[in-house]
Amino acid sequence: MQIVITALCKKGNSLREAIAGDDRLDAFRLQVVKQLQPGRSPGWLKIHSTERQRGAIKLQWDGQAQVLTARVVTRGSKAPSSIVGDFINYLLARHGRRVVAITTAQR
Repeated sequence: MQIVITALCKKGNSLREAIAGDDRLDAFRLQVVKQLQPGRSPGWLKIHSTERQRGAIKLQWDGQAQVLTARVVTRGSKAPSSIVGDFINYLLARHGRRVVAITTAQR
């Protein structure tokens, strides 16, 4: 199952890079696994849950549109609701001043 989360943000630096460098990410049961070309566009960041293999989130930042796109993927029949909830809670708690709107869609 896949869920796409889109966060529309106020103008500023890359939210993807801010997430990659955040020391408090683990408090939300999330951890950075990989990132490609930090500081360059397009780059991406992969986050996993620290809880029992609940899936992964791949993040991309569009600097012109100021949009963070997160694609959540889980294997098999595992419901992605826990990792989606952790990620949205993280966005609102740590970057809530920048986030204007969050939308989700199931693929």
